Amino acid sequence: MIELFTVAVASLLAGFVDAVVGGGGLVLVPALFSTFPNAAPATLFGTNKGASVWGTAWATHQYAKRVSLPWLALMPAAIAALAGSFCGAWAVTQVDPSGLRKALPVILLAVLLYTLAKKDLGRRHAPRHTVGVQTAIAAVIGVVIGFYDGFFGPGTGSFFVFLFVRLLGFDFLHASATAKLLNTATNAAALVLFASKGHVWWHIAAVMAVANVAGSLVGTRMALARGAGFVRGMFVAVVALLILKTGYDAFLR
Repeated sequence: MIELFTVAVASLLAGFVDAVVGGGGLVLVPALFSTFPNAAPATLFGTNKGASVWGTAWATHQYAKRVSLPWLALMPAAIAALAGSFCGAWAVTQVDPSGLRKALPVILLAVLLYTLAKKDLGRRHAPRHTVGVQTAIAAVIGVVIGFYDGFFGPGTGSFFVFLFVRLLGFDFLHASATAKLLNTATNAAALVLFASKGHVWWHIAAVMAVANVAGSLVGTRMALARGAGFVRGMFVAVVALLILKTGYDAFLR
């Protein structure tokens, strides 16, 4: 019961972070590994997906009621993200991702520095391009980051948010709402793969899912109430923590 309570609290906080800007895995994955140190990593990753997919799906539903999104452009992107995630999950069984592990903190640092340098980035919602061009760019973002999520994973939500802000002119609130849809697709793809291999503890995932949705509800309402400036601030904080975590894992562990 103590272990279950610990991961439920971690899932609650992860749901909150994921709903605002992504990056809930920073909280939940380490909590699972520390609580169940003898479990197979694939089982812990699968159990994490079994909880987080419900939080991101709930956040998508909540954002969709309050934020206007270009669904014609985003649905193909969600399908592309799902396909990319499947391909990435297959690729990780064929290729060693250790090189990407060392490159990731450098890439995240570049994203953080660019965001800080462009003080107006993502504060105003001013979508660029026609619907056709938006669809094409969104689909490319979906398949590339979806592949990354299946292959490696950390920072997926942050990459989605940053690219929708930078390439499509979304503000951070709309980009976060969009990221939830695509992240739901990548989480679902990964969950199907893990479940097919028997790598999900469903009884623990169910409890974590309830907590994750509760955290997602609070995070979504806070993001909608406080707007793009709040989401941008959370984005900077989460990316900074990701840099520290991935840098430690790559160079010091």
